[in-house]
Amino acid sequence: MGSKANYAVQEIGWHNPIFSQIRVTIESAFYQNNVIPVAVPQEAYQLAVNSAGTIVTDMLVYRPEELGLEAGTKVLLFNDGAVKGRAAAARRILGEPGVDREEYAAKIREAIYNTCYRKLYHAAAYIGLDKDFMVRAHLLIPEGEENILYSWLLNFQYITEEFDSLYGMSKMLEKEGDIYIFSDPDWRHPDHPLGLSFFDPEHNCAALLGMRYFGEHKKGTLTLAWGIANRNGYVCCHGGLKRYNLSEGEKYVAAVFGLSGSGKSTITHAKHDGRYDITVLHDDAFIISMEDGSSVALEPAYFDKTQDYPASSEDNKYLLTVQNNGCTKDIDGKIVLVTEDIRNGNGRAVKSRLWSPSRVDRFVEPVDAIFWLMKDPTLPPVVKVQGSILASVLGATLATKRTSAERLPEGVDPDALVVEPYANPFRTYPLAEDYRKFRDLFEKREVKCYILNTGYFMDKKIPPQLTLKILENIIEERNKFVKWGNFSELEIMEIEGYIPAMNDEKYRKQLIKGMMDRIEFVESCNLERGGFDRLPAEALEILQKIVSELSMGI
Repeated sequence: MGSKANYAVQEIGWHNPIFSQIRVTIESAFYQNNVIPVAVPQEAYQLAVNSAGTIVTDMLVYRPEELGLEAGTKVLLFNDGAVKGRAAAARRILGEPGVDREEYAAKIREAIYNTCYRKLYHAAAYIGLDKDFMVRAHLLIPEGEENILYSWLLNFQYITEEFDSLYGMSKMLEKEGDIYIFSDPDWRHPDHPLGLSFFDPEHNCAALLGMRYFGEHKKGTLTLAWGIANRNGYVCCHGGLKRYNLSEGEKYVAAVFGLSGSGKSTITHAKHDGRYDITVLHDDAFIISMEDGSSVALEPAYFDKTQDYPASSEDNKYLLTVQNNGCTKDIDGKIVLVTEDIRNGNGRAVKSRLWSPSRVDRFVEPVDAIFWLMKDPTLPPVVKVQGSILASVLGATLATKRTSAERLPEGVDPDALVVEPYANPFRTYPLAEDYRKFRDLFEKREVKCYILNTGYFMDKKIPPQLTLKILENIIEERNKFVKWGNFSELEIMEIEGYIPAMNDEKYRKQLIKGMMDRIEFVESCNLERGGFDRLPAEALEILQKIVSELSMGI
């Protein structure tokens, strides 16, 4: 029966596992007399329409009644200033080395006090769309930020009688409280030039301060939900999951993991020219049960880039709200969007669940294959990974390029290759927990593992059409993999123009460097932050084995 947070009142006190100093500070703010509840999207829509700076386009929301909205509801556009992405450098997680509870508790108390003379809105929603996993989340945000409030209610599942009933039947998550998030995008502090995203993950609460970007609120909410899922026997997944419904009742479930811009949404929503009957779970946030291998989507809507969708795109029919895009008047004098990142990088939109013609919230079928999406120029378009340890390690050292979705501190090279374990920068628990769970998926559940390079192979672009063709070959078992050089656990498809030249000294040196970078990352995990993200010795050993095999014959 859900998280059922308020059973905690049966035993109020410091020894109650639900409460903490930060939790009590944040939750108490929701009960102030300047707080106004906003229950449904239609109510939030009216507030957003009347909010200063909102652009009410002449584009109608598609089938609004199915989304808690009224006929005639229009797509809303709201633009931030210089801010257009997440700021990972602004995140502070209670429990990590160097994060002082008293310091941040005082900052949060002061931030909340400074909203006492402002009107605040309180919205609630469910995270997790099946009775196997549901938690209730609450957002408190000041007047003037109605567009964030509205997008948040659309992105997650707003409270309805149907979902209240489902929540009442849902699995009890012991010692878990509701999620509480306090936000003040206008907050400023000299210690935090990029703002502050503070998380107390053990007590399911957060303060998002100085954060205008809606993506901070979406991913901040998911950060806490993933933490709950991790504590309750699930693998937390920042990726897409789709099921290919093949002939004679056969099914193939594919999971793709990648950062924004890596192609996970493109792959998840690809229709393959109608060749397959496809069911989508989600393209960004889901969890996998370690108990039975089933999967649950965490949110109904999609928060997608608008870069690849020109104003004439059919996909724009499913837009609900749009952020950081331009607009113009068409020949009929109607306000329409100007997309394709002309205004700025990382233009975004919340799309309705109707974007996927066949969409469900739970897969009973276990995952057949996991695809790590990387943008590593030393890797060919596809690599098959055989061993469970290596498969999990390569996920833990997933190498990619940063995108415009992230705000970077001054001096950070946006073009540098970076490692982001399991493509999830929103993890609040030790990395080893993800490592062991993914290793168990590969070993105990015999999930296949592949790497898809969705960037460049050396200086040659890998087009999306090739990536999708590779995926089709794997699903239809037309995947002719051959041994890759001296590697004992890596195989490749020999695709013309993309075959690694293992006798080319320049290429081999670059490939060795890429693997050495992964070794250095694992070593840094063992040393930094007091070893918070330390991985088992086997992780380092398998990477050293790869380098040794790569060096053979030189």
